[in-house]
Amino acid sequence: MSLAAFLLALGVTCRITRFITKDTLAAGFRSWIGAHFGDDSRAAYLVSCGWCTSIWVATATALYASYLGGSPWFRAPATALTLSYLAGLASRWLD
Repeated sequence: MSLAAFLLALGVTCRITRFITKDTLAAGFRSWIGAHFGDDSRAAYLVSCGWCTSIWVATATALYASYLGGSPWFRAPATALTLSYLAGLASRWLD
């Protein structure tokens, strides 16, 4: 895997993990998991713990990047997700 693909995979992992564990748009998903499996279940913990979620997101992203790291099918969405994550960080610092 090239350095560029690695850095994009890192950005993808950060953004998707944040989306699952913290973003308002995924709050319904987290609530559904809690209601379906119980608020104190491992599944509910998994979707609220950034460290836990990132393992699974990173695994999927690494597999995807290893197969498609040089193709536009990886680079385009990975670039968008990485830029989204960086824009979120920048807005925190600037606000």
